[in-house]
This record gives sequence, structure tokens and C-alpha cells, in this order.
Amino acid sequence: MDITQLKSFVTVARLGHLTRAAEAVHLSQPAISGQIKALEREFGLALFDRTPTGMVLTPAGKRLLGHAESVMVDVQALRQTARELAAHLTGKLRLGTVLDPAFLRLGELIARTTERHPGIELDLHQVVSHDAIEQVRSGELDASFYFGALPDDLAGLPLRTMTYRVLVPAALASQTDEHWSSVAKQPWVVTPERSSHRQLVLQLFAERGSELSPAIEADNESVINNIVESGVGVSLVRDEIARLSVDAGRAMIWPGATIETRLWLVHDAARRADPLIVAILDILGELWHGPGQVSMEKAA
Repeated sequence: MDITQLKSFVTVARLGHLTRAAEAVHLSQPAISGQIKALEREFGLALFDRTPTGMVLTPAGKRLLGHAESVMVDVQALRQTARELAAHLTGKLRLGTVLDPAFLRLGELIARTTERHPGIELDLHQVVSHDAIEQVRSGELDASFYFGALPDDLAGLPLRTMTYRVLVPAALASQTDEHWSSVAKQPWVVTPERSSHRQLVLQLFAERGSELSPAIEADNESVINNIVESGVGVSLVRDEIARLSVDAGRAMIWPGATIETRLWLVHDAARRADPLIVAILDILGELWHGPGQVSMEKAA
């Protein structure tokens, strides 16, 4: 049962007709009929008698209508209270960022936060993925963007899937073929230990039964890409960046491997109800998934 089904029930009961009720709630007649049927299945009761002239409440429907109307009033009061609280939210939110600002849509996040919650100050900190997790755990950060597997002890809002490619510099293209061994033996550019990028590279090697012998470390994806393009070695590079290098003729994508991971906004699971966290999650949910599409996850 959800609020939309209750709203449909109350509207049909008030108007006594599916078509007029559908128009009132801006749904199709089959959609509102389906919601009524779903509610009846959940309750195990017939709520309406279907007659040639319209929809008539059954005795059970009459008994439940008052309760449903009371719930709708409470929901409206809850929403109004939330709006009033949101209008007066104040405080500083320390937010960790990884990857580049455009990819994270930071400009849009800041603009919407400023517009909707002018009392919230966003304090942004560029961090590598491992530090992001540790600083959220320690409380140095209130929340952070992060990519990889969601840690067991944190809650996270999934934002999008990220795809990584093996990028080979043009200078080394003649030394690689379709066989993994030709790529694995090249120098590899990786991020520091325990970082998400490093874990993805290790996963790539482990799946192919080989060991990584890194040549150089870098903690920024633009630096990694620049090093690859310069001909020093190969690396895993985010798809969007890798394709720009290919289009510019500075590198090639090795076709034998693709790795996907997920981008999150993570925070301490105990702070799910924190008004500042809730406000930012609501805005990010709208930015990435559309209005009303926030979906929280916590690893078991």
C-alpha cells in the first residue's frame, strides 16, 4: 500500500466515478482502476461495487474511507511541516568529492542547494576514494561521493553506473594485441593502495590470473590519463575520458576488458534522519533520477 493508492481510493469514493476520479488525480482510467484493485487485493476486501452508473462503496469501503481520509490529512500535515523545516535549515555540510566536478554535477548541486536551502553551507573537500570512506567514518566529512562497492557500515544513495576501459597510449599500441598478456606486461599507472581505482585494476588482473606490477602512482584521474597519453604506461580510465583520448589520436582502448562500478553519495547510516543529510540526498536524487526517486541502500 502506498499514498498514491490511498489517494485514488479517497478520490473515487468522493466522486463515485472512475473517469472523473482519474481526471482529478491526473491518471489514466486503467491506472486508477489498477490502484483500486491492488488495494483491494492487499486488504482482502472489496472496496467498491461496480455499477452501470459508477462506483459505490461497499460496507467495508465505507468503514475504511474515514481512516484513509485521516491518513491523507496526516500526510499533508507532514509534508507541510517538512517544507517549513526545509525553509529554515541552516548549518555546514562537509562534503567529500572524488573525480571531476562536472562529472559529479557539483555546479547543479550547489545551485539547487543555494536556491532551496540558503542556510546550508556546502564545504567541499577533494579526496581520494579511500580517504573519503575513512573521513566519513571518523566524522571529518558528513558525506562524500564515492565509487566502488558500498561499505557494510555506511548508507549510500546510488547515483549512476560508471564504466572503465583499459587505455593504451598510441606509443605502445604496436606492442599490444588481443591477448591479455600483451597488455599486462606493460607498465601500469595506478592510484594509491586501497583506493577504488586500484581495487578495480586488481580485480582486472585477478580475473585473468595475473599479478599487477605498477610503474607509477597518481591520485587524480586527469593525471593518470595524461601519463597514459604521454606513453609511460597503460591504465584503467573512465569511459568518457578514454574516448576523448582516442578521438584525439593519443591512445587506443584495448577491447578485451570492460569494468563497471557504481557512483554513490555515502554517509554514516546512523545519520539517515539528519535534516542536512536528508536535504542533500533529496536534491541529488532529483538531479540524478528525477523528482521523488531517492533510493537509499545499505549493504547487509
